[in-house]
Amino acid sequence: MASGEALTTSGYIVHHLTNLTVGHGFWTFHLDSLIVSGLLGLFAFIGMAKLASKAAVVQPGKLQTFVEMLVSFIDQQVKDTYHGKSALITPMAVTIFVWVFLMNAMDLIPVDFIPFVLGFAGVHYFKVVPTTDPNLTFGMSLTVFAIMLIMGVKVKGVGGFLHEVLTVPFGAKLAPLNLLFRVIEDVAKPISLALRLFGNMYAGEMVFILIALLGLWQLPLALPWALFHILIITLQAFVFMMLTIVYMSMASESHG
Repeated sequence: MASGEALTTSGYIVHHLTNLTVGHGFWTFHLDSLIVSGLLGLFAFIGMAKLASKAAVVQPGKLQTFVEMLVSFIDQQVKDTYHGKSALITPMAVTIFVWVFLMNAMDLIPVDFIPFVLGFAGVHYFKVVPTTDPNLTFGMSLTVFAIMLIMGVKVKGVGGFLHEVLTVPFGAKLAPLNLLFRVIEDVAKPISLALRLFGNMYAGEMVFILIALLGLWQLPLALPWALFHILIITLQAFVFMMLTIVYMSMASESHG
């Protein structure tokens, strides 16, 4: 931690909310968000692959049983929500839930631990929770948005997609108004998806930082908040996953 910033409450808060960056202006990259999210994604991918390669049919282990229950639960959510036909939705939903949950779970690491360790290497700023970075949550939501548009065109065809955009809900005579409503509706989806995850995780991180400012008095508060926060990080991963499924379902359904 930078010594000057450690002396004041505002400096302490700013320190923990500042990203490790490289570049300038629009081309500024948040290295901490990229590194942590990338490593967690790689960890989840390799872990799932190894578990699948060693899966047992007769006597599955506890971890395999847990993962199978998780996949079955998500698959049921997809069947209940997504009414189209696509082999992509369930794997994508599982990937989103696991990845977002792991990124959210980084919030359970004590706020001073990783910055303290990295401080010995001369790294003074490092936000360990990627989902408290709006750049990352917007990147994820825009990816979901792009897949939604691609799926809409694939299922309905270019002509069917454009027909729906220009004629729903007021008919062909009010095509400009229909287009305006569709643009507003579609733009709101990635914005709300990104801000919901970012806002909830950012608020949770702020509470942890404020508790850490209490010194020894943080001990009776940190554990209860951490236990409650487990519910929050799980719920936010579930909500992001479910909204993705809903958006894919809306893209696959005909409204014309």
